[in-house]
Amino acid sequence: MAGTYRQAGPGISPRGGRRRRRVPPRIAALSGVAAAAALMAACGSSGGSGGTGGSGGTNSGAQAAASGAVVSARQVSGVGNILVNKSGMTLYAIKTPSEANGKILCTGTCTSFWIPLTASSASLSSSSLPGKLATVRRPGGTTQVTYNGLPLYTFKLDTAPGQAMGNGYTDQFSGPKFTWEAITASGASPGTGTGGSTGGSGGSGGGGYGY
Repeated sequence: MAGTYRQAGPGISPRGGRRRRRVPPRIAALSGVAAAAALMAACGSSGGSGGTGGSGGTNSGAQAAASGAVVSARQVSGVGNILVNKSGMTLYAIKTPSEANGKILCTGTCTSFWIPLTASSASLSSSSLPGKLATVRRPGGTTQVTYNGLPLYTFKLDTAPGQAMGNGYTDQFSGPKFTWEAITASGASPGTGTGGSTGGSGGSGGGGYGY
């Protein structure tokens, strides 16, 4: 009886084995490149801490903050070359009556608007300012920074570096009346700034400040 012959289907050799398709060399090469690229991308993502969004950027910011001087000078439009703290906020002192020679007059409610600049004497040693930085002991024991003998303060209504809302301000907190001025690096009287007045006793509310 004559045998029958069946043509092998796609991918099947006449001898019953499965054919292996040959991949063109160019396609194989491209596949290898894609796999290598994927591997490199995976390695890059695992080392993210060295990028700008990782700990490297944070460390740079921390180093910049750590190198800032407790007191430095900054040019502020309309006021002059004035003293600022390490955050760039304007520093003030009482003009009349003066707090010089270790006298502290701004206490109690006054310090809720005029915040004493505190620091240790050791942290002031690297200053390059023309005047003398030192410290004075406040009631309660905190150490306040002075410049040429004047205790330094920041003003609560200054909300960003470059502002000098307290320059020329006059107020009173159940005691003597104070006039404040931004302190220049040279010690000369600064510009007029914005200024203002409480219009009466500051009391516990400090109504003249808009609170």
